Amino acid sequence: MSHVAVITDAEFEQRVVKAEQPVLAYFWATWCGPCRLVSPSVEALAAQYGDRLQVVKLEIDPNPEAVKQCKVEGVPALRLFKNGAVVASHEGAIMQAALNDLIAPHLN
Repeated sequence: MSHVAVITDAEFEQRVVKAEQPVLAYFWATWCGPCRLVSPSVEALAAQYGDRLQVVKLEIDPNPEAVKQCKVEGVPALRLFKNGAVVASHEGAIMQAALNDLIAPHLN
């Protein structure tokens, strides 16, 4: 079972910006090789922190509004939202340990 919710531009404001707990938004593309490397780490992070963190993923091509709002310039891209603001971000491939280090300080 996946712990990562697939969302669209239409859901972004409610599921990410207005969320009460921190949300990691993962931007990816079907044609992106590094995205295939990062996806298992994002899934593992979602399973590990599921009680304190929501994880959503958006495919960039059909969701241009969220891409623009988050200033995504390359994929894979990660944006951690807390209280409606981006508190951490990363673009490009990232190892699971580094991803954990990026997220952990922002969780209660």
